[in-house]
Amino acid sequence: MRYYLYGLILLLNVAAAHAGQFLQPNNLFPKVRIVTSHGDIEVELDRSRAPLSVNNFLSYVKHKRYNNTVFHRLEPEFVLQGGGYDAGYKPIEELKPVFNESGNGLKNQFGTIAMARLNDPHSATSQFYFNLQDNPSLDPGRRWGYTVFGHISAGEEVIEKIRAIQTDTSVELGWPNVPVEQVLIKTVLLLPEQ
Repeated sequence: MRYYLYGLILLLNVAAAHAGQFLQPNNLFPKVRIVTSHGDIEVELDRSRAPLSVNNFLSYVKHKRYNNTVFHRLEPEFVLQGGGYDAGYKPIEELKPVFNESGNGLKNQFGTIAMARLNDPHSATSQFYFNLQDNPSLDPGRRWGYTVFGHISAGEEVIEKIRAIQTDTSVELGWPNVPVEQVLIKTVLLLPEQ
């Protein structure tokens, strides 16, 4: 019985990890709306260049794991990062890591969305960031870069509004660059195909 349950849990996790590939499967450029406490940001994803990263992101959207999460890192001249923690700064449930696609030709330029990761180049799971300026240091070179998988198509003014929020080191978390005024991701919606 124990092995059956373990197998079932494993199967459900694999199914969850691949859910994004079934959302608008023939659409190379699906669009999402990120509804935040400071306004909406529309993002066009690029499945033609970063299919694994887009499908991974859409899997989190499908399972509503980005609902009521926060942007926990803001460096106004660098990045705005979120998708990993709920409003109480507890980690969300992650799917398996996705293979690094940073060599896809897309650059970490202002207004693009990319996968956050640890030092391991293939460790990206749920966290993503928006480039708040051109960040060529995040592109691949002699080492793996950070995978860009789309760009902001509407709502740049929302990013600018968030960029202006004061940050500080969180005493509770011990993290630097945490927005003093919490920026909530209420939900992320897949927009209808056009």
